[in-house]
Amino acid sequence: MALRWSRVAPQLALAPAVLITVVAFIGSIVWTVVLSFTRSRRLPEYEIDWSNPFRQYTRLFADAGWEISLRNLIVLAIGSALAIVLGFILAAMIERERRGEDVFRTVFLYPLAVSLIVTGVAWRWIFNPQLGLENFLHGIGLTGVSFNWLNDGQTAMYAIILASVWQSSGFYMALMLAGLKGINHEIWSAARIDGVSLWRVYLEVIIPMMKFTFLTCAILLSLGVIKAYDIIVAMTNGGPGQSTWLPAYFTIKAMTEKSNLGYASAAASMMLVVTLVIFLPLVALTAWQQRAARKGGHA
Repeated sequence: MALRWSRVAPQLALAPAVLITVVAFIGSIVWTVVLSFTRSRRLPEYEIDWSNPFRQYTRLFADAGWEISLRNLIVLAIGSALAIVLGFILAAMIERERRGEDVFRTVFLYPLAVSLIVTGVAWRWIFNPQLGLENFLHGIGLTGVSFNWLNDGQTAMYAIILASVWQSSGFYMALMLAGLKGINHEIWSAARIDGVSLWRVYLEVIIPMMKFTFLTCAILLSLGVIKAYDIIVAMTNGGPGQSTWLPAYFTIKAMTEKSNLGYASAAASMMLVVTLVIFLPLVALTAWQQRAARKGGHA
């Protein structure tokens, strides 16, 4: 009986977590997808109009705001990838210079302790022409400089990208630093003896060896970009006009301001599709790389 109980006990301990996951996570996904095929407005309706079940999706793809949101999502994803690049550079600098490592690591990780709402408010102040960086530069005589990015639809997304990179680069630095510390130091010694330049060692040896770390960072970055909402609200609230709308902002706006549950559910369902399109290939690539590494190790 003791042996049997030892086998059953882990399953019993995991049962509440599995139940919560099925009900709260998978159940909510199914509920949202079902509502996207209905005419639900302020309150949910569960009767699907089979004569035109895709009416909400037809409206969604004809909405200029949704098109802007998808375009901004691509811009944000490309721009936010700079956080991974900057994180790797910072990690490489800290790893090479051991003195003061704890201090620099703490300094670069500090923005991560600040919520995106606080980050957005702080950067909104920085880009304020009367109070922030522009006012400071004008005060020291650089009157030709303008940092009024948030009031221009052409530059507002770049301001959001800058704030996002500042907030998240420390996190990716920590992941990269952990990856760098896992590399055998004999590689550096061999490269130094052979006279190989430092940048070639990083490009040809270190970065390929850290491919799993880069894939992990890409997965985490893609999830963060897709669900980006609070920093948009804090910095621009979607403006000027619709220039900084993102899918998450569009979905919540459709739910709260338009009181259209079916329409918001269609947008949320498409966000799930976008997540799967980005997330699943990265996961599959990671699994394939790990399988190839194990086979290489056994060989």
